[in-house]
Amino acid sequence: MKEFDIRDQSSFKELEIIENLRTVLDPELQINVIDMGLIYHIDLSEELRIRIEMTLSSSHCPMGEAILQSVKNCLEEAYPGYEVVVDLVWEPNWTYENITEEGRRQLGR
Repeated sequence: MKEFDIRDQSSFKELEIIENLRTVLDPELQINVIDMGLIYHIDLSEELRIRIEMTLSSSHCPMGEAILQSVKNCLEEAYPGYEVVVDLVWEPNWTYENITEEGRRQLGR
């Protein structure tokens, strides 16, 4: 479970961002990028910039560019005036262990 300091306003923004990203689905599995465990880090340290570190389930993912663009579009729509930067990373490697309990439930596991 992730902990947030309720005195830190960026924690609330991070929670909002997570909820917005729950609307972005992996087109093949129809599970959102949060429950798929594709989002590794959300950085709000720079004013009016949201930086996302994320991965894909495979470096050969045929829908990879579409997923990355969907993440960027989702946040640009939700936070006009913010620069949204989406960094694709390959470490740590994504595994099925990254999928949340809710994601596993949706997969029927």
